[in-house]
Amino acid sequence: MNIEDIIARIQHTYPGLVEIQSWGETGLFYNPEGILKRGIYFLTLKEHDGANDTASALNRNGVYRLNLGISKTSFYTLFGEQPKRPAAGGVVAMDYDFTTLDTILPHPVYGWMSWISVLNPSLETFSKLEPLLEEGYQLAIKKYKKRLP
Repeated sequence: MNIEDIIARIQHTYPGLVEIQSWGETGLFYNPEGILKRGIYFLTLKEHDGANDTASALNRNGVYRLNLGISKTSFYTLFGEQPKRPAAGGVVAMDYDFTTLDTILPHPVYGWMSWISVLNPSLETFSKLEPLLEEGYQLAIKKYKKRLP
């Protein structure tokens, strides 16, 4: 799968998303009425290393990372622990190779916030993400409703 395939599939499945390009990534935000300035993060697709985010080695040719926020319960079910927040520019203290392709991993920087990541997901791995995508979408809706004026 490529980034365009993922964006098209997600926007077709989950209504109310707004695509925003910033910080070297594509963000899909839940903001159906455009009331909030940006909306609520649903997921991001990152194609480049950043100053504080190099653990996935995204500067390799053709490598990108899908990032998704899920519940603490689901994160714990997947990984058995919730890491502490790393220092600025650091990586969560978890025993994973964050450069591994096509594997659901904790997010190397935002795992402490129950974010997960996948480098270059295959169709099979993307299918495994579907319940987590639904969960992340429902979390974004809930956060959105809390932030409405």
